[in-house]
Amino acid sequence: MQKPELLAPAGSKEKLITAFHFGADACYLGGKDFSLRSFADNFDREGLLEAVNYAHSLGKKIYVTVNIFPSNRDFPALKDYVKYLGEIKADGMLVTDPGVIELAKTVSPELPIHISTQANVTNAYTAAFWHKMGAERVVLARELSLTEVKEIKDHCSDLQIECFVHGAMCISYSGRCLLSSYLTDRDSNRGECVQACRWQYKMREVSRENSLELQEDSRGAYVLNSYDMNMLSHLDDLIKAGVDSFKIEGRMKTVYYVANVINAYRRALDGGDIVELDKELYKCKNRGYFTGFYYGKENAGVAYSKEQSGDGYSFVAVVLEKKEDGGYLIEMRNRFKIGDELEILSSGGDFNKTFKVKKIVTESGEEIEDAKFVQQKLIIYGEEERELLSLDVLRRKDD
Repeated sequence: MQKPELLAPAGSKEKLITAFHFGADACYLGGKDFSLRSFADNFDREGLLEAVNYAHSLGKKIYVTVNIFPSNRDFPALKDYVKYLGEIKADGMLVTDPGVIELAKTVSPELPIHISTQANVTNAYTAAFWHKMGAERVVLARELSLTEVKEIKDHCSDLQIECFVHGAMCISYSGRCLLSSYLTDRDSNRGECVQACRWQYKMREVSRENSLELQEDSRGAYVLNSYDMNMLSHLDDLIKAGVDSFKIEGRMKTVYYVANVINAYRRALDGGDIVELDKELYKCKNRGYFTGFYYGKENAGVAYSKEQSGDGYSFVAVVLEKKEDGGYLIEMRNRFKIGDELEILSSGGDFNKTFKVKKIVTESGEEIEDAKFVQQKLIIYGEEERELLSLDVLRRKDD
């Protein structure tokens, strides 16, 4: 049986390169317009072309999000944009609106169509409808159980099924939210979500003679705030259900998040120790984990706190290259000093081994004790021989 595709978020060029280094088979990203993550770095037209060419040079794929709910005024620019995506040979376009599909058939008939989760596909007949309309893939709604996912795949065996396996959950049905727009005039359905669901609320039910007020504890009342999804320990169940692509959420997340999560899922898909790899997912920020709706709605949970937890690690540096004398050129991200014991996040064999810093040298040749300047390029030497790869990450467990 063919392994499912591992699909990574790429909110910037650096995240794209990082995702592929740590084992993603494909990345999804947005252009400067028509994407539901307007506040990610996103890619201009030249950046989109570079991303596609880079992915193809590695034998990997790029899917571009064009999943806003467009208005009439959007279509002149959309026509030109969709045509361009076809010209640069993007591997797919994620859409929500049937009008955009009709447009794509006219101006870029060779461009594969993927139906976004925003279209909230929750049944086999809707999936079959989109397939008939020309879609080669459907991203299923997060609200489905594994049984429902399998039923859809059995009904539409020629249709690719993509499902979220990790990351933030939206409290609104398939992300169809009006809360952000009502409270801040930033429309989540046009990529401007302010994540108002993460805020603290006070609510009162007033239809009764004796009104009931929502009670809160010392953490507040965060009744719209969901736990994060984590299906790493259940990938076999998703494979049995017929899922073709495992999607990681997080275009707005950090480079470290992308490296850590993609590395864990890649190694899990390749037969790694699931118990140990699951521990990796607690080394980056999360709201607590659960399995979403895959095992029934009774397992869905609300995170009753605004706090993100489980981190405990600092992203210290990115490895750029190995020097001839055995040192490593790195780009510093957080302060470290001689004697610090760093942990290696690697796509290679030294994953989770330690690197104790013996010497730090600037590019000009000056030896220093303490690396203080963010993004400064430095050459570091370890007390033990390690084989770090370009784009590997060094992290430090916080005290």
